[in-house]
Amino acid sequence: MPYWYHSGNMGWFGGVGMFVLMALVLAALVALVVVLARRAPQLPGQSDTARRILDERFARGEIDQEEYERRRDALTRAK
Repeated sequence: MPYWYHSGNMGWFGGVGMFVLMALVLAALVALVVVLARRAPQLPGQSDTARRILDERFARGEIDQEEYERRRDALTRAK
């Protein structure tokens, strides 16, 4: 059974090397979590900008109700 206070064949470099290896593994895990978090699907409220823009245009009077309903239906079919 190895003991930390026993120098063995590796000496101090073995302990430092083990620390560096653990730091690299931890950094790799953090990088993996970041990559997976960025690839996660966005919430519906964040990706619904086309509908929000359409609602704003209708509210400002840029398009009439018929145009609004036609485009809203087209957006809901596209999902």
